[in-house]
Amino acid sequence: MNKKTLVIGASEKRNRYSNLAIHKLLKNNHEVLAIGTKNAEVNGIQISTELYHYKNIDTVTLYVGLKHQKEYYDYIISLKPKRVIFNPGTENSKFYKLLKENKIHFEVACTLTLLATNQY
Repeated sequence: MNKKTLVIGASEKRNRYSNLAIHKLLKNNHEVLAIGTKNAEVNGIQISTELYHYKNIDTVTLYVGLKHQKEYYDYIISLKPKRVIFNPGTENSKFYKLLKENKIHFEVACTLTLLATNQY
């Protein structure tokens, strides 16, 4: 099943996990949107610095550390995704609480592992 996924913290640098996630999501036939700190392109996917109000987002996968997540709280909640994945290093109990209050499911997991084990 194709899950429209927004990668937040996307990077054009090949050694970054967000970059690997974009490649793996595409390989697994998921629609990918990406937001990062600079405009770039990864495997045909435009990384935008703009916080567009995308529709029908299934999953937001975070690659932004705790220190920089607060600026995305309202944005992510406004998208009403079915779930938010907190990849290693992005854990945030305050954000978990906000997501629960807004009835948005979240997982503390690794997107790459979920994809590799067919649990995405």
